[in-house]
Amino acid sequence: MDYTRKYTELKSLFNSGLHEIKLPWSGVRIFNTDFQADFPPEGFLNSEDHQIGENSTFSYPVFTPVAESKKVILLLHGLNERSWVKYLAWAHWLAENTSSYVILFPISFHINRSPDSWKDPRIMMPHMQSRNLAIGKSAMLSFANVALSNRLTEDPMRFFNSGYQTASDLIKLLKTIKAGKHAIIPGGCKLNIFGYSIGAFLAEIIMLTDPESLFSESKLFMLCGGSYFSNMNGRSKLIMDSYAFDRVYRFYLDEFENSTKGKSKIAEFLRSAPAAISFRSMIDGSRFKSFREKRFKKLKDQIKCSVLRHDTVIPCEGVIGTLSETGRKSTVRVHDFTYPYSHENPFPVFGPDHSGEVDRSFETIFTEAESFFG
Repeated sequence: MDYTRKYTELKSLFNSGLHEIKLPWSGVRIFNTDFQADFPPEGFLNSEDHQIGENSTFSYPVFTPVAESKKVILLLHGLNERSWVKYLAWAHWLAENTSSYVILFPISFHINRSPDSWKDPRIMMPHMQSRNLAIGKSAMLSFANVALSNRLTEDPMRFFNSGYQTASDLIKLLKTIKAGKHAIIPGGCKLNIFGYSIGAFLAEIIMLTDPESLFSESKLFMLCGGSYFSNMNGRSKLIMDSYAFDRVYRFYLDEFENSTKGKSKIAEFLRSAPAAISFRSMIDGSRFKSFREKRFKKLKDQIKCSVLRHDTVIPCEGVIGTLSETGRKSTVRVHDFTYPYSHENPFPVFGPDHSGEVDRSFETIFTEAESFFG
């Protein structure tokens, strides 16, 4: 596959305002499908977040294979993404080469589940200035991450709440597919997951929980993700600034367990709900260790991961250490591409000097996923 060319073509063709997008050079089609999210129980969202209508009513792209299939792949994206552009070629490749329906589903308050203003440099520049005045200059602050940096500094629980709402939305979506009531995807499909970055973290928690046995036979392929939260480093101009990450890191490593105490609905949920136990077990290796190890060993044949040698956001050593609990050394494969790459952009679009190398690296990773999904 000519990844670089497909990236450029898909970027120019994709339009979230169209219901159906036909690709002139491929039998794969894209359908933008409407979704209505259910509000989580009271107390699970910051009160201001209830006012963000984009988070409740939105659309998500479904890539359809050339012929009707009984397979579907859920592709989960990274933290602070505001566009599908990076993932269009990924979804197209998976649909075409695995003969699967591929769902690009937005995490709560990301992509088109967030206001357009959050990605507008003109609107965000004054927010950067205000943040610098309020907290002093913070390393890695940019117009691209100031919205998320402000939100997580103000309320670190938004990290958990966003994941919980997304997981709830996914259960609703997958039950619709299972019942044969989805507008595009036929009932009875086998579900697999492709998780990238924080999407891999979310996918692990879902697999550990396996709500309503929806994922009992699913396979999870992860790219640039898979470690405990404690092994992550979200300081990035494309993710969040250093002050916000330090605030979030301290909260979940030092303060979060206090949220499980008391008689509130959320405290009770965090103490007892399977999804909450799975989340807490992935914060640090010492938490719910026996629970996590038991589940990972059961999932040893259902998880595979590719990581990058010089990834500084989710370092490969942390992923290897986490997934060693599956009991299989072959679970993680480490890659080191010959061109300049990063966690946030593993397959950059270069000129002719590097495009061939990027194309080959992309195909290497996605052929691994294809082989694993079968």
